[in-house]
Amino acid sequence: MRLSARLISGFDHIVIAVRDFAMGVTAYELLLGRRAIVDDGADGVATALIVSENIAVELMAPTGESGIALRLGATIDEGGEGLKSLVFSTHDIDRAHRRAERVGLEPEPIVARARGGDAWKSFRANTQRTGGARLFFLQRAAPLPSEAVGEAAVVGLDHVVIRAGEPDRAAALYGARLGLDMRLDREIGGRRLMFFRCGDAVLEVVQDAALGEGRDQLWGLSWRVSDADAARARLAGAGLNVSEVRAGMKPGTRVFTVRDGTCGVPTLMVEAALSA
Repeated sequence: MRLSARLISGFDHIVIAVRDFAMGVTAYELLLGRRAIVDDGADGVATALIVSENIAVELMAPTGESGIALRLGATIDEGGEGLKSLVFSTHDIDRAHRRAERVGLEPEPIVARARGGDAWKSFRANTQRTGGARLFFLQRAAPLPSEAVGEAAVVGLDHVVIRAGEPDRAAALYGARLGLDMRLDREIGGRRLMFFRCGDAVLEVVQDAALGEGRDQLWGLSWRVSDADAARARLAGAGLNVSEVRAGMKPGTRVFTVRDGTCGVPTLMVEAALSA
């Protein structure tokens, strides 16, 4: 049996590393139009969760001198702020772990954690076996609460973009090993583009010849909005640099780009149903 939709139910959250915690929280509360759940101190690392309908954003910033904080700081110094980890949701963490072992992902042991009223179990796949992308699998005891603030908030994730130097290896990882349903595989402008369905969102893999072997990169996010014009007006009114609304690549979609206030994450807003 594959590590399929019966085990991977969707995305749980993505991790964005930031230098200035307060600034990052303010930026993403504004960007998503949702309130953050803040924890400002465990192990010298401040964290905040901002929850949409189908994924959470976890902001992390080093605030102390612990080993975890120093490693996080070094990661930011080396690669800048931005996307650092992708976390899949599963309903059966033990089964997911056994499957990850069988398909050669060399997973770390399952760990159980709790913070406030939130409790979960998770494990991390070996990054050398995942092409350099930091992939985790997580099972929560209960869903996270979500709170929209005002009008024109982001509904949820439309797709997350991964740049891959070796598209065949990426296809084998996300399709054969993780069991995600490939919905698109084509060449556009000399680059291979693949879409994999994950829950009600999409994992998009884009070939990037500039990346070397084993150097996949978590890169960008596209967020789903109900009304692109209203969402653009909200962000532009708050002083963000946003493009005009334009037709998207998928027929029937309308999109605009957010050029700043994203903590280094290339960001698109999409008025549409699913991307694939």
